[in-house]
This record gives sequence, C-alpha cells and structure tokens, in this order.
Amino acid sequence: MIERRDLGDADVLIDIAYAGICHSDIDHARATRGKSVYPMVPGHEIAGVVAAIGSKVRRFSVGDRVGVGNLVDSCRECNRCLSGQEQYCESRVLTYNQVGRDGRITEGGYSEKIVVDERFVVRIPDAIPLANAAPLFCAGITLYSPLRHWGAGPGKRVAIIGLGGLGHLGVQISKALGADTTVLELSEAKREDAMRLGAQSFHVTRDPAALLELASSFDLIISTVPANIDLDIYLGLLDVGGTFVNLSIPQKPLSVAAAVLLANRRSLSGTLSGGLPETQEMIDFCAANNISAEVEIIGADQIDDAFERLATGDVRYRFVIDATTIAQATP
Repeated sequence: MIERRDLGDADVLIDIAYAGICHSDIDHARATRGKSVYPMVPGHEIAGVVAAIGSKVRRFSVGDRVGVGNLVDSCRECNRCLSGQEQYCESRVLTYNQVGRDGRITEGGYSEKIVVDERFVVRIPDAIPLANAAPLFCAGITLYSPLRHWGAGPGKRVAIIGLGGLGHLGVQISKALGADTTVLELSEAKREDAMRLGAQSFHVTRDPAALLELASSFDLIISTVPANIDLDIYLGLLDVGGTFVNLSIPQKPLSVAAAVLLANRRSLSGTLSGGLPETQEMIDFCAANNISAEVEIIGADQIDDAFERLATGDVRYRFVIDATTIAQATP
C-alpha cells in the first residue's frame, strides 16, 4: 500500500513499523456501524519512523520515532482545536474511513507508509519499543484522558471494568497516577495479570455478594467493555459525587434508573480519546513510568484470525501487525 496522499509542505511521511488492531477496526471492516466505505485500509494505532518531511515541517526530522492515532486533521480554528481538544472538533477527520479535506477517503495503518500533517504526529520516546507504543495511540490515550480529566490520583478510588486491550493500560496508568485501583472482571482468569499490572484489588462481577460489598466504594468507574451491562448495579458502586465513564458503543442504548443517579449525586458520562497535546503528554508519562502495551505481534496474513480471536477476547492484550509483512501478504 502506498502512502495515503502526496507529501505536502507541512506533511510527514512515515514508514510504518507496527499497527495495532483496535476493536473498532472490526466494526468498520465488517460494517457493523453502518458507516463503512470500501475499499478500506483500517488502523489508527500507528508507530513508525519518519522517512521524509515537507519543506515547512519544523517539529520532526528524518529518522524520528513517531506515532499517529485516531485523528489526521481538523478545522484547526475552532475553540476546541485551539485548546488542544481536536477530538471534539466538528470537522475532525479520522485516520481511516472518512473523507478528508482533500476529498479523498483516508486510509490507515494496515499499510507500509502513511502521510500525515505534522500537527497530528506524536513523538515516541526511546524508552518505549515501537511495537508496544502503537496501541497507546488509541487504547492508551482513551484511558489516560478520562483518568486525568476526572482527577485520578492519590486519595481517589478508581475501578476499571474489563482487563482487555484498554483496561490493561488503564490499570497501569491509574496506578502510576497514584489512585487506588480496582479491576472488575467476569471471572478469576485475569486476577494475576491485574495484580501484576498494578491493581490493588480484583473482584469478579458475576458474584452478587461481591458487588453488594462494593456499594459506594469508588469515586470513578471506567467501563471498557463493548457490551450492554446493568448500569444500575455499577452506578450503585459510586460514592457521593462519583462518576461512571462509558468508553464503548454497545449495540443497544444505555439504560439507567433515575433514582440511582439521584442517590449519591452520581454522574454518567462518556468521552472520546484525546487531543494531540494530551496524546503527547500521555506517551511521555508512559515512558517515564515504564508503561506500555502488552502485545502479540502478528503478520499481515494473520489479520483475519486476529479479528476472530479479538471478538472473543482471546488476546493478552493487543494484537500488533508487523508492517514489514504487508507487502508479502498483498495479492
């Protein structure tokens, strides 16, 4: 696959080394959200090396280690863009499967190269291997942003629902921020991993007694699971002023009893990933605190199998495509 577009004055050409597989890649590839445009090149967890730069690029040089996440453009003029919250720009352009400002469909990281304006490129610290850095550009920032926004830190009690591709990074980040961190999972299978990654406690949510014991126990709960869960039960775990943050897009609308929100002055919220300044902050924080994604590296000819395994949760904790195998796998 050649680069997405010609190299402009402010553009960076990146030789892709690794591309993470996000659950949303499956949704778009299989058109479960009804917004897919084919042919499609998925991938918004991209790590690689700068191969060339435009004449006006000042932030990067050839050979720099860099990454690209969910966004490759925005209006750059609205208050959201000017405050570094490009993810909420009404004219934001996603890394793949969206019409860019040049009128062409954007193409993502399941590729050998990509061209991106330097504003939407993030520097990767040397401390993080490129394969382990790739998932940080979606999964990492998607957890870092709400943890920072809702004040995870010393004295705060945080629960992460689901120890998967997002959750395993959320636990590490929450612990590094200084919060008391709990993992809520469906079974005991990931208890050892949760504690190794920094959780102070682990609870199986299929045990009603365990949930009753956790009533009013948390200041912040972040749900990473792409499924409908009983929000009334989980909201009941929040203390006064606590917030439940939903990161996924379940198949059915969310439903909650108003009385559960009124009790303890609880809040139900959601969030997109993060803007470019916060993404750079996130990856610098991860490097400083020895945080990275735990990955299974695959070849391009294994993508279909990886999709099937990811759909059933059979990965610990993120599939990453070795981009050097893409040319060999292309018919």
